[in-house]
Amino acid sequence: MRLYGNTIINNAEEEFGHSHMESPYLPSLGIIERSIRVSEKERLFTINPSNDSLLKYRPGQFYMVGLPGYGEAPISITSGPGEKKIELCIRAVGNLTNAFHNLRKGDSIWLRGPFGRGFALEELEGRDIIFVAGGIGIVPMRSLLKAVLARRDKFGRLTLIYGSKSPEELLFVEEMDDWRGAGMDVQLTVDKPSLGWKGGTGVVTTLIPKVETADKNTIGVIIGPPVMYRFVILSLNAKGLGAEDIYVSLERRMKCGVGKCGHCQINSIYVCQCGPVFRMSELKGMPEAI
Repeated sequence: MRLYGNTIINNAEEEFGHSHMESPYLPSLGIIERSIRVSEKERLFTINPSNDSLLKYRPGQFYMVGLPGYGEAPISITSGPGEKKIELCIRAVGNLTNAFHNLRKGDSIWLRGPFGRGFALEELEGRDIIFVAGGIGIVPMRSLLKAVLARRDKFGRLTLIYGSKSPEELLFVEEMDDWRGAGMDVQLTVDKPSLGWKGGTGVVTTLIPKVETADKNTIGVIIGPPVMYRFVILSLNAKGLGAEDIYVSLERRMKCGVGKCGHCQINSIYVCQCGPVFRMSELKGMPEAI
């Protein structure tokens, strides 16, 4: 017998068998199939889930990912819906995430979820989309990009603007030629270019004015550090996008994932329950949200 959170487990395999797994609040075992370093701070994990219900997610949702003895944390999903494996890209920032980085092929972790409100693709169909990602905001954005590109004919013009501090911190660059080949305009920018850098220099807002937008047919999606949101929103407003046309993810506020700790509370809403994906029109009167 052992204790996982507030749940006493007598037999892990019996307790977490298929008959119990419809609840996202019970942890499921995941076996690491691959672990590769993708930057100085991030590792990309490919995970084989023991329970297929973990694969029923929308882009923008997250799992609570745990390691016995260390705890658990909300981690964004970076794989695309419909894939048979789960991909998580985790930045090492503390005891738990450093412990994740020590895991290798064959090791196990616990997953609960998926949680939160993700992107409803049906709301985006038929529209031109400007995706704006900053730093590790590309991690959850990748799930949305893969979902959209898998149904490319249902969307208009697609533009990804992605910025980071340096070229070395850009993630998934090796996949971007495939994204371009699938019909997406990909524009990169960094704060501090290194020798040989051929992309843009400066913050992501320097690239937005160059993007063509169709009148009342363009949607903006923003995921990145909170400091960039206000400026990106203003830049999109200048292109004619209103509050109904702009989606944001507020995932960085989350902690417990189930609306209990209050860490993500904004007025009367909990980001982990009502979001993390919101239209800006839903955040009217909540300036602290961004």
